[in-house]
Amino acid sequence: MLTMTKQHLHARSYFIDGVGSAVSPFDSELPTDLTDFLTRLPASGLSAWVRGHSGLVGWGELSRFETKGADRFADASDFWKQLSAGADVDDAVRLPGSGPVAFGSFGFSDRTDIPSVLIVPRVVLGRHSGRVWVTTMSFDDEPAPERLGAPSPLERPRAVTVTAGGRDDWEETVGKVVDRIRAGEAKKVVMARDAAARSDEPLDVRFLLGHLNAHYPTCWTYHVDGMLGATPELLVSSHDGAVHSRVLAGTFYNNSGDHDVDVEAARHVLAKSKDSAEHKYAVDSLVETLSPLCSSLEVDCEPFLLELPNVIHLASDARGHLTHRSDGSRVSSLEIAAALHPTAAVGGTPRGRALELIDELEATDRGRYAGPVGWIGASGDGEWGLALRGGRLDEDGRGVRLFAGGGIVGESVPEYEWLETVAKLAPMLAALGVRTER
Repeated sequence: MLTMTKQHLHARSYFIDGVGSAVSPFDSELPTDLTDFLTRLPASGLSAWVRGHSGLVGWGELSRFETKGADRFADASDFWKQLSAGADVDDAVRLPGSGPVAFGSFGFSDRTDIPSVLIVPRVVLGRHSGRVWVTTMSFDDEPAPERLGAPSPLERPRAVTVTAGGRDDWEETVGKVVDRIRAGEAKKVVMARDAAARSDEPLDVRFLLGHLNAHYPTCWTYHVDGMLGATPELLVSSHDGAVHSRVLAGTFYNNSGDHDVDVEAARHVLAKSKDSAEHKYAVDSLVETLSPLCSSLEVDCEPFLLELPNVIHLASDARGHLTHRSDGSRVSSLEIAAALHPTAAVGGTPRGRALELIDELEATDRGRYAGPVGWIGASGDGEWGLALRGGRLDEDGRGVRLFAGGGIVGESVPEYEWLETVAKLAPMLAALGVRTER
């Protein structure tokens, strides 16, 4: 049930990059590199959505909203609208992500017991188009924090052990899914598995995020309430009526060490019917849902190869302009994410039957894995990705439950699907200092 808030939000955004005169939360000057920046962030309470050198990092928790079930998106949207609608805002920046911001992470399924969450931080550091700013947020009669504490060194993970689910059992389950698809029950079903990583010491989230951002700069590195990773898939980005989405489906995971050889092999393999059909289902599901919300929508005529350090994907970008409602407003980024989720890239086709098969056959509760993760601003603009290539921190901070999945179609081979999940676990395992095993 949605709890109505009577607290009055104050938000102030101002540049700290030297172009204008303002006090920096980093004592007297900005960090000079990624490591310097990370050491000067608090070791806990971080929220992040960063791609390359741009994005948002928040710390301190001003407000939190948790919700579950089929109404989780609507409840969170209502909470944020109520909190931000009457906010006292002083925004001298006026760039995407300035002004009041909330970070969010949502459950994949209506049935998960793990809460979806929106977090309003006390301080947000933003960077966009080369400009750097700070947003401070507070309630009435509260001072707005602007300073960080003393730097603390990053701690590499030590003595991490990994326990993976049974390969034979998972491949047997994938085989059952293939049989059900061939029997005509669905066209595509995305199946996921998990693994548990455990350290003797608490894990330093700052180190993990820094490693992911440095090694996967074209992905969106995220952390919200213990859910962290580096996703290559952008569910929706909306700014001033312009909307963008990136769909991935189809994966090439061999790595010969020769870039040109791998790209040519990927081009050949991903053109085959299995991967091209899987990708088409994902694109079609996006277009079917997004088109009614847009006055115009353009999708790449042909998918392109998205090259990551460990895999190559088939990818398609969609760009459009949102329509106005009768009252002149536009649908918010969170409402769009709710409408799109789950896409065929993480659920399957047709959506309803695929989700039923996942509930019946998948051995793990995904929680917030493969659910929307990102941020929303007071106007409703924001960016939401799919929480992929990552995991969920244990409550004691010493372990991570890792997830990976793949799209299963009638031509899928269980052995190859297992190897695909191994490749998709690699980013987080590398950040944890664990050598990937096949």
